[in-house]
Amino acid sequence: MGLFGSNKPARRDDSRAVVEEDPGPIDAAANAFVGKLLDLGIDGIGPVDSVDEVVAKLRRKHGEDGKGVEAAIKEVVSDHVKKAGVGGFLTGAGGVVTMPVSLPANVLEFYVLATRMVASIATLRGYDVTTKGARSAVLLSLVGADADDLLRKAGLGTVSGMTGSGRLAAMASNRMPRAAAMMINKAVGFRLLTQVGGRALTRFVRYVPVAGGIVGAGLDGLLMKRIADHARSEFTTEALTGAVLEADGHTR
Repeated sequence: MGLFGSNKPARRDDSRAVVEEDPGPIDAAANAFVGKLLDLGIDGIGPVDSVDEVVAKLRRKHGEDGKGVEAAIKEVVSDHVKKAGVGGFLTGAGGVVTMPVSLPANVLEFYVLATRMVASIATLRGYDVTTKGARSAVLLSLVGADADDLLRKAGLGTVSGMTGSGRLAAMASNRMPRAAAMMINKAVGFRLLTQVGGRALTRFVRYVPVAGGIVGAGLDGLLMKRIADHARSEFTTEALTGAVLEADGHTR
């Protein structure tokens, strides 16, 4: 049997090896970044609404049938794209003087919003985002086309169902060992953190505050929309049904 779908508990030696590993500063930063995304983006802390709260409000407003689900998804995407645009504008409005402080804060805020949006889409379509596999799948959706590369580096590129379309649905619907989830999450955190420098370069126009705000709003809104489109295509009800049936077949 492959890495996913196994009913056997994880070996203690593997789990202990992961826990006792002494991460370097880069790994520690990536792990901390991902932890913030999961804590704020999915579970909600303090004034930040959790995915459960977001989804509950949308279901009360739109209902839980097929049309209601899609209407709720449309609203959650629209809401988060607008929030991303506002955050991008505020980050750029100060120009290059405030960029060293505002850009890192904006990156965290942006990906917290993206995490909550993707997890909300997945939840509305029937996925359980409390599981390790689903959380890793949500995080992988943030890196788009880089997901396959990260899965290969985590040693999951050859696992059945982990390539091509529907791979995130397969991951979200099957059991995942703790060690594998930690590897994927860390890889996603590292990849997102390395994008900070790239985003700073694309916004060099922020020497002019107002222009920088407009560019920032456009870039962040566009990127959020791209993440939403990717999540909608991956976390489908059809993919969920297929993944569950496949997992059920493996366990018999």
